[in-house]
Amino acid sequence: MVRRVLSLTSGRIALAVLVLVALLAVCGPWLAPQDPLATSENTLASASGAHWLGTDYLGRDVFSRLLDGSRISVLGSLEVALMALVVGAVPGILSVYSGRAFEWLTLRLADTLVALPFLLFAIAVIALLGNGITQAMLVTGALVSPLFYRVARAATLAVARSPYVEAAIVSGASVGWVVRRHVWVKVLPPIAVALAQTIGVGFVIVSSLTFLGIGVQPPAPTWGGLLASDLGYLGHQPWAPVAPALLIMVTVWACNLLADAIRDVSGEAGRAMVNNRKARTGTSAAASVGGTR
Repeated sequence: MVRRVLSLTSGRIALAVLVLVALLAVCGPWLAPQDPLATSENTLASASGAHWLGTDYLGRDVFSRLLDGSRISVLGSLEVALMALVVGAVPGILSVYSGRAFEWLTLRLADTLVALPFLLFAIAVIALLGNGITQAMLVTGALVSPLFYRVARAATLAVARSPYVEAAIVSGASVGWVVRRHVWVKVLPPIAVALAQTIGVGFVIVSSLTFLGIGVQPPAPTWGGLLASDLGYLGHQPWAPVAPALLIMVTVWACNLLADAIRDVSGEAGRAMVNNRKARTGTSAAASVGGTR
């Protein structure tokens, strides 16, 4: 699947952007030219050689805070996606094979989670457990998990009715073996699409919470927090929100672009694309041989 995604221009662009964002998350604090928490008297300064994106209302270097805040934004979105994957995909697959009671219970739980407003619920959990981004993201991931539950369940139901799966069960194969050998291969592409989309949703959730000042204690920098602080001084720096907003938009766009690329190369569409490319390659080779003769 990775090779197929890389064969598409959209897949290469999306992966390049996401790899760059991941590098910012890993190396951003060390790449920051100045201390992101250090204040100075040079407040609301314009972009210069010393401050590439200027300074904020406390004289802190905006570029350094942007680099340092990338780690929290990326880790928070990954926590949302991985939590949703574990909580949603595993019960979604098992609901097909674990009996009607487990199926009914997981379906009702998924319906309940869909009905809950995740942003308000995350705020309530933070009020109970303390102002921390990790617990907020884990709770939000659990609320987003019905997406993975329904995707995994639908894909598993399609595979479960296949003759080779029914034959394996009749022959005495365990549910775990059937899932590992037959089901997981078919379920993986739609789950990968949902995972890429959920990472983008995670960025929006992290940015929304930190924009409201929830989940991260100041003065720790985040992309959403920088966006919120810049909005209060638009009269002095009307360009200030552009950088954090652009980073959020480009990252979410790359996640959605990757999801589209995975969807395009998986299943029947992916096989058709590979077959068409092989046919074009064969035609080109035959034409070149005929031209040489």
